[in-house]
Amino acid sequence: MSVNLMNMHIPYEHLTRAQKLFLYVETRQPILDEKAIFSDGTSFYRMPQEPTSKDTIKIRIRTAKNNVEQVWLCSEETKISMTVEYSDELFDYYCAQMPPITKLVKYYFEIHAGNLKCYYNKRGVTREPDAYYHFMMVPNFKTPDWAKGAVMYQIFVDRFNNGDPSNDVVDNEYLYVGKLAKKVNNWMKYPNPDGIREFYGGDLQGVIDKLDYLKELGVDVVYMNPIFVSPSNHKYDTQDYDSVDPHFGTIVLDGGKVLDENKPDNNKATKYITRTTEPANIEASNALFIKLVEKAHGLGIKVILDGVFNHCGSFNKWMDREKFYAHARNYEAGAYTSNASPYVTFFHFHNRQSWPDNPHYDGWWGYDTLPKLNFEGSPKLYRYVLEVAKKWVSPPYNADGWRLDVAADLGYTKEFNHQFWRDFRNAVKGANPEALILAEHYGDPSDWIKNGDQWDTVMNYDAFMEPITWFLTGMEKHSDEFRGDLLGNHRAFFDAMTHNMSRFQEQSLQVAMNELSNHDHSRFLTRTNHKVGRTHTHGPESASEGINLGIMKEAIVIQMTWPGAPTIYYGDEAGLCGWTDPDNRRAYPWGRENKELLNLHKCLISMRKACSAIKTGSIKFLYGEHMVISYGRFDEQDKIVVVCNNGSEEKVVRIPVWEIGIRNMDICQQTLETTKDDFYTNEVNYSVIKGHIEVQLLPHSAKIIKRKKMESQ
Repeated sequence: MSVNLMNMHIPYEHLTRAQKLFLYVETRQPILDEKAIFSDGTSFYRMPQEPTSKDTIKIRIRTAKNNVEQVWLCSEETKISMTVEYSDELFDYYCAQMPPITKLVKYYFEIHAGNLKCYYNKRGVTREPDAYYHFMMVPNFKTPDWAKGAVMYQIFVDRFNNGDPSNDVVDNEYLYVGKLAKKVNNWMKYPNPDGIREFYGGDLQGVIDKLDYLKELGVDVVYMNPIFVSPSNHKYDTQDYDSVDPHFGTIVLDGGKVLDENKPDNNKATKYITRTTEPANIEASNALFIKLVEKAHGLGIKVILDGVFNHCGSFNKWMDREKFYAHARNYEAGAYTSNASPYVTFFHFHNRQSWPDNPHYDGWWGYDTLPKLNFEGSPKLYRYVLEVAKKWVSPPYNADGWRLDVAADLGYTKEFNHQFWRDFRNAVKGANPEALILAEHYGDPSDWIKNGDQWDTVMNYDAFMEPITWFLTGMEKHSDEFRGDLLGNHRAFFDAMTHNMSRFQEQSLQVAMNELSNHDHSRFLTRTNHKVGRTHTHGPESASEGINLGIMKEAIVIQMTWPGAPTIYYGDEAGLCGWTDPDNRRAYPWGRENKELLNLHKCLISMRKACSAIKTGSIKFLYGEHMVISYGRFDEQDKIVVVCNNGSEEKVVRIPVWEIGIRNMDICQQTLETTKDDFYTNEVNYSVIKGHIEVQLLPHSAKIIKRKKMESQ
């Protein structure tokens, strides 16, 4: 902002106090520098960031130097006058102490400049208070420090790496959803459109064998899709919550027969029954998981499991619709087969007169292959699942947390759902206080995280994947729709991010899983072709036609510099394409990786780890126009500017870096540039002139620019 003072255009931040007073008297209006006002929930602006019920809390807000007369810290119960704690060349830092809190507190700021009164909340400067966007804090809510800003890596186990061919599913091993299971012998084969029963052979030994690769990439956390016994390759229809699937683990005792293709009958699937129910196989497979965690921990890598507790599978030993466990040793009758089963209350049966073989039970979304678990009607089930939750994050397994599938769907009422997750949190955190609880959730997550008593965070669809996808590609995340009005729409991007990020506590946002792709949505690289389609309508080959590596690299830059935990879906770093499920679950292309994308990931992860501002600092949107966005990440140590040109023409933009505390005397240094054809790490210096830097951008490019530290800093 600049003002005309006696025909001289002077940046507002450079005006003296006398000049500001003269200007005020002349215009009879206060001039409030709204761009200078800033606060958030990071550790600089709230200390401690995660207060206990015993902590006095220091709250800060920043304004332009000598720009306002009074700032108040406001909540529902108090209004505290703030005082200037200190000033620098650009800003005054107002501070106030808030007494210890015992419940959720929402707060905002009231700012006085002359006769002007305004307010500041998560949305920014407003003319009226708006409780929806107030800052939030709750006592005793802490998310694991190791997860804040961590780099995560999602593995769909069957498609990552085959480390033990002896445990592979074999042709005709069993019948699943009306068809026989099949082994895929060509690792690079495209998944079939109806590919839930085809297996590539990836397993836990394959993950163990590639831990060094993940370490070299810079991964801090591995999240694996479900690994427990299940007949599908995705394993979201759990068969046994206590047991790692021997097809992913170790088969000690093998034998039995596969099915006759002409007369398939799961009662005769003795090979599958032996493999998945024999205690020796279960024990060996669980032991292999222990080995995986131990080796991962030795490399400084955490391991998160996928918990599917809303529903199980019809193969589950509690239901036993396929009667596998009826033919196995030492298992009690399943609820499908007998009303005398100890598991009858685990499911909601509508017809109590239909045993034996009672098909009248609730299925998730009506699917009888996915029986919904009846927690309300079974205290025994409730206790059992809480024990499962504790078991896997405790010795000897020592997993580092849970990703919770369709977590908001669990139970039959919202009230019960919240109570279950409160108890789940108490159970998991009691067993392992450093475990992460991360839920799959679409929409506003605040009901589950605002009080700090349920989830730690969520898979970040609304405040990351969707806005990024719309801005950079104009595509819906399944590639089911193209929106030209959202492609390159910087206002829609900033507004969506501001709105959706406001629903998080800061400590939840810092551990949120920020993905470009995952097992449920099309690969981001495919979305760069702007094509609406699926594998059964367009064929798998078309998923890689017309892709734009420049857009993909922009996305990676944003992902690696955004607040939260950037999560790489296996193979994204290698250039995998794919329509939505099941084409997004192609096998990792070992030996055929896109080396440029792989090296870019390594470079950006290394930069991220070296910069506290990127991991846990503040974010401020700096500049936007059609197809261009720029934002800053900053803390007391580092100040970073990110700028992306998503258009097909060159751009020159002037970025107000003063808004993140970069001064005229500072030198800004470009540390990375991506283009459609390559990426570069050669250093380029920018002079700061009147609080701005001027940046030239090639088509479909991104730059990271950092304040260069002087020896005195």
